[in-house]
Amino acid sequence: MSDVKNFNVGSTTSTKKPGKSLPPKLIIGLGKFVWETMWHTMMSKIAPRSQSGEYIRPSSQFRNFISAEKDNRYPPATGRYHLYVGLSCPWAHRTLIVRALKGLEDAISVSVVVPSAIAGGWVFDEEEQGCASLAQLYALAQPGYTGRATVPVLWDNQTKTIVNNESAEIIVMLNSEFNEFATNPTLNLYPEELKEKIDSWNEKIYHSVNNGVYRCGFAQTQAAYNQACEELFATLDEIEAALETSRYLCGDNVTLADIRLFTTLFRFDVAYYGLFKCNRHRIQDYPNLGVYLRDIYQLPSVADTCNIESVKQDYYGNLFPLNPGGIIPSGPDMSYLLKPHDRDRISKSADVQV
Repeated sequence: MSDVKNFNVGSTTSTKKPGKSLPPKLIIGLGKFVWETMWHTMMSKIAPRSQSGEYIRPSSQFRNFISAEKDNRYPPATGRYHLYVGLSCPWAHRTLIVRALKGLEDAISVSVVVPSAIAGGWVFDEEEQGCASLAQLYALAQPGYTGRATVPVLWDNQTKTIVNNESAEIIVMLNSEFNEFATNPTLNLYPEELKEKIDSWNEKIYHSVNNGVYRCGFAQTQAAYNQACEELFATLDEIEAALETSRYLCGDNVTLADIRLFTTLFRFDVAYYGLFKCNRHRIQDYPNLGVYLRDIYQLPSVADTCNIESVKQDYYGNLFPLNPGGIIPSGPDMSYLLKPHDRDRISKSADVQV
């Protein structure tokens, strides 16, 4: 028993002097310095920043168009073009919604990629075009490519290259260039008489809302965050006021402006509110924005393009610098999206598309 007692480090009879420990203040300060240095390094890889710490989104690199114009390299066709999307990505989600609303499922096929923290980008469950990752697909389309490999990708199976990887342009093409193959060809989400108004909303919403939530979440200084947050909620307040008297952003019918806004609103309460620190208000708590979100969600086929579990898994599970523990939240309850919206009472015309 005496031998056991001699090895009891908690014994008051031990003659061994306690070792010196670093002061807690110094340990905390050192840990904070190391973590902040690592955090800035990791953030610089996923979120390029300005000198003031503001997130700067790089421009898309592939900007060709599909059209029926003579001698155009990419004419409309069924079965020729393919979409690569990530279910969690709001930019890719736009293309899935327009494809569904127009009824282009048989004309344009889709593959889903998933993010991999280990691979550092989007990967395929099974090889596509002989590629295991989206980065390899980009390199196949353009040997020597060193830019970002992002979704969505509009791929041409015939020439084995990327036609376009800018979501704003892809949805314009899906809206107008494939009508002969669409099951809903009369639906026009970008009518000529509303283009100026749609473009105006798109410009405002892109900077302050679509990209604004990322400017909040990826800000690397307090000043950059404060500015992005102010602009985000000022624009949401402006949209809230506009929706008081208009069912959709540009009138009685849904347009591309609404689709572009919807994909951000759908993810807001789930990811941006908490993970990106956009927590002044939830979308569902706005009297007009909340029901407007439900209105679009309940349009035919839109809900089928929405995958809330992928959103939670990919944002919380793969954005390591923002959520080092990788713990996926259990909520929020999204069943409110199925509640009646009563937005049709605002419509001034009985002839509503979709």
